[in-house]
Amino acid sequence: MATDHTSRGRLGGVSAVIKEYGLAFVMVASYFGSGSVFIASQAGVAHGYTLLWAVVGAALLGFMAQDMSARLGIHGTSLMVFVRRKLGRGGATAVALFLSIGCVAWTIGLVAAVGAAVQFVTGGAVAWQPVAVVTTFVAMGVGLLNYDLVENFMIAMMLALMAMFLIVMIPSGADPTAVATGFVPTVPNTAALTVAAGLLGTTALWPNFFLESILVEKKGWTTESDLSTMRKDLAVGYTVGGITTMAILIVAAALLPALGYTTLESFITPGEALVEVFGAWAMILFVAGTAAAAFNSIIPIMWTPAYIIPQAMGEEPTKESRLFKLIFVGGTSFGVFSPLVASTLGLGVVDMVVLFPTYNGIFGLPLAAALLFWAVNDRETMGEHTNTLKYNAVNAALVLLAIVLAVLAVQDFIDMLFGGGL
Repeated sequence: MATDHTSRGRLGGVSAVIKEYGLAFVMVASYFGSGSVFIASQAGVAHGYTLLWAVVGAALLGFMAQDMSARLGIHGTSLMVFVRRKLGRGGATAVALFLSIGCVAWTIGLVAAVGAAVQFVTGGAVAWQPVAVVTTFVAMGVGLLNYDLVENFMIAMMLALMAMFLIVMIPSGADPTAVATGFVPTVPNTAALTVAAGLLGTTALWPNFFLESILVEKKGWTTESDLSTMRKDLAVGYTVGGITTMAILIVAAALLPALGYTTLESFITPGEALVEVFGAWAMILFVAGTAAAAFNSIIPIMWTPAYIIPQAMGEEPTKESRLFKLIFVGGTSFGVFSPLVASTLGLGVVDMVVLFPTYNGIFGLPLAAALLFWAVNDRETMGEHTNTLKYNAVNAALVLLAIVLAVLAVQDFIDMLFGGGL
C-alpha cells in the first residue's frame, strides 16, 4: 500500500512538472525535423567532429530567440498582433498569408519524408506516396487534440528521439579526445562555414517566433515572475534538442567516412550505413527516429497559420475555435498532394525535404527575424522591457544570419525548383 502511495506521489510530481513546463519541447519538435537530421549528418560526414561547437551555438541562439519571443508575449503581445498594430489588417494579413505558404510547403516535404522512411524500412514493399497521404490525415488528427495532450506527446517523442540516437551513438566508437576538440570553435574551410550556418539556421525556425509569443499565455506565463520558469523550460528543451543533434553528428563522423561516404544522398543514408556496422536494429532506430522527427514538426508548423492568419485579421483564435480548426485542417490537408507535387515538378523526396525548408530560409526567416527585432525594441509594446544591448546583439546576429543564408541559398533554390531537383 505504501508503495502504491509512493508511486502515485511520484507520478503526480512528474505530471505537475510537465504541466508547468513543456512548451519548449513543442518549439524543439518544430525545428527538429528531417532537415535537421540531414544537416547534422552532413556536418559529421564532411567535417568530422569539428562543428560540434556550432551545435552548441545553435542551441544557444535558439534559446535566446525563443526567450525574446516569450518576453514579447509576456510583456507585450503576440508577434502577429504587433504586426497588425503596426501595418494594419491588410498589411498583417498579407504577411501572414505569405508566411503560411512556407508552412504548407514545409508540410508537403515532411509527410513525404515520413513516407520515404517507411519505404526504406520496408525495403520498398510500401511506397512513400500512400504513406504520405496517411501521414497527412494522422497529423490532422493529432494536431486537433487538446493542447496539453499534444504537448505531452511532443515531450515523450523528443525524449524518445534523444534516447534512440544516443543508443546508436554509444557503440559508434567515437574518439573521446577528438569529440572534445570539436567543441573548440574552428572553421577549417568555407564549406564548413556554410554547414555551420545551416546548423544555426535550422535551429532558428521562424514559426516558433510567432508560436512562443502566443502560447506563453496558454502556459499561464503572463508576468515578470514567470520569466524564470520560462527560461528553465527553454534550457531543458534546447538541451535535449542539442544533445540529440550532437548524437547524430557524432554517429555520422565516427562511422560514415570510414565506410567511404564523403557526402550524403539523403537523410536516410546514415541508416543505410549503420546496417553495415551494427545490423538492422541500428538502421531501424535511426530511420524511425528520422520519421518521428519529421512527423513531430508538422503539428506546430501548421498551428502557426491557424493562429497568425486570424490574428492578422483582428480575431483572437483559441485552439478550440472553429476558425483555428478550419485553417489547420485546410492547410495540413495540402500534404495529400505531396505525390502530385513531386510528379508535377519532377522532384524526389529528398529534393522536397531540402527545397521547401530552403524556401522558408530565404523568405520566411529574414522577414520573421526582422519583425521580432522590431517588436522587442518597440517601447510602446514592451514598455521598460525592451531588449538589452546583449539581446540586441544576438537578435542582430540572427537577422544578419538569416539574410546571409538567404543570399547564399537563393540561386540553389531557383536551380532546384526549375531544374528538377538536386
